[in-house]
Amino acid sequence: MNTISRRGFIVLGGGAAAGFAFLRVAGIDRFIAVALPGGTLDPTTITKYAQPLAILPAMPRTTKLPQNADKNIEYYEIGLRQFTQQILPPGSPKTKVWGYGSLTDAKSFRYPACTIEAKSRKPVRIMWINQLTDANGHYLPHLLPVDQTLHWANPPGGGDTHGTAQAPYRGPVPMITHLHGGHSPEEADGHPQAWYLPNANNLPGGYARAGSFYARFKSKAEQALNQKWSAGNAVFQYDNNQASTALWFHDHSLGMTRANVYAGPVGLYLLRGGPSDAVTGTLPGPAPALGDAANTRYFEIPLVIQDRSFNTDGSLFYPDNRAFFEGLELNQLQIPFMPDRACGGESDIPSIWNPEFFANTMVVNGRTWPFLEVQPRRYRFRILNACNSRFIILELGNGRPFWQIGADGGFLKAPVSLRRLLLGPAERADVIVEFNGLAAGTQVVLRNVGPDEPFGGGTPGVDFESADPDTTGQVMQFRVVSGQGSDPSTPPSQLRLPQPAALPASSHTRQVSLNEVSSTTVLVSTDEDGNVVLDCDGEPFGPRQGLLGTVDTGTGEGVPRGWADAVTENPALNATETWELVNFTEDAHPIHIHEVMFQVVNRENAETHEVRGPESWESGRKDTVIAYPGEITRVKATYDRAGNFVWHCHILEHEDNEMMRPMRIGP
Repeated sequence: MNTISRRGFIVLGGGAAAGFAFLRVAGIDRFIAVALPGGTLDPTTITKYAQPLAILPAMPRTTKLPQNADKNIEYYEIGLRQFTQQILPPGSPKTKVWGYGSLTDAKSFRYPACTIEAKSRKPVRIMWINQLTDANGHYLPHLLPVDQTLHWANPPGGGDTHGTAQAPYRGPVPMITHLHGGHSPEEADGHPQAWYLPNANNLPGGYARAGSFYARFKSKAEQALNQKWSAGNAVFQYDNNQASTALWFHDHSLGMTRANVYAGPVGLYLLRGGPSDAVTGTLPGPAPALGDAANTRYFEIPLVIQDRSFNTDGSLFYPDNRAFFEGLELNQLQIPFMPDRACGGESDIPSIWNPEFFANTMVVNGRTWPFLEVQPRRYRFRILNACNSRFIILELGNGRPFWQIGADGGFLKAPVSLRRLLLGPAERADVIVEFNGLAAGTQVVLRNVGPDEPFGGGTPGVDFESADPDTTGQVMQFRVVSGQGSDPSTPPSQLRLPQPAALPASSHTRQVSLNEVSSTTVLVSTDEDGNVVLDCDGEPFGPRQGLLGTVDTGTGEGVPRGWADAVTENPALNATETWELVNFTEDAHPIHIHEVMFQVVNRENAETHEVRGPESWESGRKDTVIAYPGEITRVKATYDRAGNFVWHCHILEHEDNEMMRPMRIGP
């Protein structure tokens, strides 16, 4: 059935509420390009390449907890605080953000966070502390609009329920940190219903102080670690019993991850070493480490890429109404929102939540369009797509390739030369870039040719419009300077990478579905002024939400299921399963399965049944995979840790509105 959505309207004019639209008329599809939406700050007025790339230092450690001679536990006490940071170029207003930092060093609080350096098979323990309070100990409200009608953390509603209030939430902010890609016990996974409020002295009476899983996980962790949790914190221990790779940490609170992550709390967690991770050859380095001198030159550098929009006062912009997604002014979207009455029942359309958000400015390591001075030699970049919704496709302006050597779960089977580097939200790439032979003064722009809209696969400029070349089509700039000393690193084509361990044969194949649903009660049409109005003889308004689910074995159709529905993904402990992700939607989705690193087996066209193998850059292990529309994406993993976990789409707006399902490993 056709639905009225952002893809179904011509966007009229420019301004803050305009966006890229997809026009579907009488079977003819075409794009209407207008200004990318954002705040009151025009991104074309922001000076590019006016500030150097921030090199993210190593997170200061609190201490080491003695266990035995070779198993001392590295211990951190890491808080989450609010502060201002120069994200826009110098001379522009600073931006109020949130960020993690070590309690041992007040200067370590930053956005993105300092990098946690860890060793494979060496445990790390972290006390995560929600410090979103002011100098008087009063809680700080959210920087961004939070929709209370979703199934969310909901402290005023008693916790982990839908709300009815249509105004943005202004109470104390829930937080729970998830180590993305970690192989952790359930109590340290950052479960969405294990959130907790700051230990503020003015928490409103009757508010839930923590999520419904918090007390259970607290008890389990305290018994295992012999360390108490207290109000406003949680203590997680990571065994790090996995291959060396780039993991990352971010908030995972139920129904509000999009707003929390957009406000700043993200960081990299780099695992190094391990008995089977030796590379034959020399990788570019060093990377930032504890105790480095101020003038240390780095040749392994993390790049945390995000899109953000700003207001003229420097504040972050994030939409506060659903009309924004349609590219309309609020008064042009005259539909009832939850919990108002609609056609035959209560409205099921949230008033604030947007199905996706594409910001108009690119930010790398917490600065808009930075530059990095590079010597004419090889560099290793640990790249993370930490955008809420945006798929990025990177290319170097001088036409040189990326040599990808690793992905989410560690090294690839062999280095891969790529002209373009595709990363969905949450995906990582370990790449080497060769600046060898470039003259001092050469400037190379890192471009983004991914779309300024939902991604469905295909070739830039052929199957979709690339990002705006004046704004989101540029990411950062490399400036070649004179070299200092020789380059001891091995040419990437000559590297020999450790092979990922083989997985056992699959004992079970499980079909799951990706679905998009429209309203069942809000039917609409457009009037002569372009307003979207309630019309109970009209078409269903949508998208209402994306939902994961199962597949009906009789009809082959998707069976959408919500977050609160009974568990349907329940692998036996130590079982090896193949999951078939059947995508019934029009868009690609980055699907993340907690707790496991999986092998991408293949993809099958759901209509022609043509099967293709994994992409060359998917030869290693992954924790997030792009599931394309109209395809069945197969992944295989061993589920070797019992407990309650989740799997979800990592478009954060989708995840927050039910495109996440509980997963139980074991009985």
